[in-house]
Amino acid sequence: MDIWKEFEQNEITHSAAHHLMAIDDLVARYGYARVSDIARELHITRGSVSISLKPLKEAGLVLQDANRHVKLSEDGQGLVRAIKAKREIMRRLLTEVLGCTAEQAEIDACKTEHLVSNDVARRAMSFLRFIAKIPAPARDFFSAWRNFDPSCSHEPAQCASCGETGCLQDQLPSPPAPQAPISLTTR
Repeated sequence: MDIWKEFEQNEITHSAAHHLMAIDDLVARYGYARVSDIARELHITRGSVSISLKPLKEAGLVLQDANRHVKLSEDGQGLVRAIKAKREIMRRLLTEVLGCTAEQAEIDACKTEHLVSNDVARRAMSFLRFIAKIPAPARDFFSAWRNFDPSCSHEPAQCASCGETGCLQDQLPSPPAPQAPISLTTR
């Protein structure tokens, strides 16, 4: 099996997920959503929204009435609920278990919310529930993890991340210095 090709098998793209969530948020806030409202919410042009909505309508995820108000179908609502749940599960996993900063966890949860399978999301949620129920002494494990020194001795016999190709940690680039984000917004 060509695992790398699985990326293309996602039910929805990142952009489409955010269009659906914007519609859901706008309808919850105002009772309706228009193309112009979605564009403002996502900081993109109305034309971009119109183009993006076409395949979502064809897939039966978005409906538009005679007044050009946009809403989610039942399938669209279910998909948005699942995406939002996966985002929260991933955010919690990254902060509560891995000790990532809230900001980085939010960024990475947003990047993966539509990519994570339902099975992985259920397993991650089970793990979070498990952690919440373990006795206090066992929770010391997570405190020890957060205080763990991740430096490597570069001795393969003593390090699980060192192997024939070197240390896996050394294969990751150092975090870049903070800089202004690149804007991909179309105006």
